Amino acid sequence: MLSTYTSYQLITKDINKSIDRIEQQPTVDRDTKYYLVNITKVKSIDDFVNNDRLFKYAMKAYGLGDMDYAKAFMVKALKEGVSNPNSFANKLTDKRYAAFVTAFNFAANGADATIYNKAQQLVAKNYATQAQIAGLDPNSAYVKGETTYYLANITKVKSVDDLMSNSRVYTYALAAYGLDSATENKDLIKQVLLGGVRDPDSAANKQTNPAYAGLATALNFEQYGENATTINPAQQPTVDKYMRQTLEEDAGQTNEGVRLALYFNRKAPDITSWYDVLADTALASVVRTALGLPDSFATADIDKQAQLFEQKLDISD
Repeated sequence: MLSTYTSYQLITKDINKSIDRIEQQPTVDRDTKYYLVNITKVKSIDDFVNNDRLFKYAMKAYGLGDMDYAKAFMVKALKEGVSNPNSFANKLTDKRYAAFVTAFNFAANGADATIYNKAQQLVAKNYATQAQIAGLDPNSAYVKGETTYYLANITKVKSVDDLMSNSRVYTYALAAYGLDSATENKDLIKQVLLGGVRDPDSAANKQTNPAYAGLATALNFEQYGENATTINPAQQPTVDKYMRQTLEEDAGQTNEGVRLALYFNRKAPDITSWYDVLADTALASVVRTALGLPDSFATADIDKQAQLFEQKLDISD
């Protein structure tokens, strides 16, 4: 039998090939095709939870497969959303629930939850608001005409250069954030859009006017590339999560250590403190095992656990 380390190395050596093998499994292929064809037809929380096949697929994608029976619990989380810090999902210690509700955000986006895209619906909504501020009727023929043109063409935009080459779409997008395309420096706008908002020192985040960060968030080419104007977390991103989750579960059937190592590998980029690790049972288990600590250490004071982890390991590694 291969060691945990060797098995882990074989899988991660070419993670894309490993994922491809998962995608080719007949059951996975069938379930994924069904999911992608039908998730965009879901218009309400009831539609979602009452379609067992869709709901279970989504729950597994977020590592919540063992809770797919708890529909009343999930309905409560979905109804309250994540906009309020005190919402049900946000108050749960396990952050997977908040991530799930964020992806299937019926509370904020209603019937559009599974098709909502910031570059489309959010920009159009902001444009209507800015038109009203400027004294225009959002229902006027002009505003409606510009919005119709924008929505018909924004999905064709695959890069910052594409955006800037269509002056009408470009002008609309900037206007949605109170920015005038006639006076804005194009080089700055390009830096803002290419830099995104994930880096605190990005061009967008360094501007005193929050409109730039708003624009970069809606047209997030830095994070999503050519999919920025079409991506919806309920669609392909959920499928990607499902594939990774299935990869980890399959590995765990023969070696639980490999599953945990793969899980840690996936979560590591988002870890900023040892408290993030301690808030995640699986991550904490990996670290305790690595340090040779007994399971009983998990019952120790949380601050003492974090302190010991910090003494033994450099989180930046």
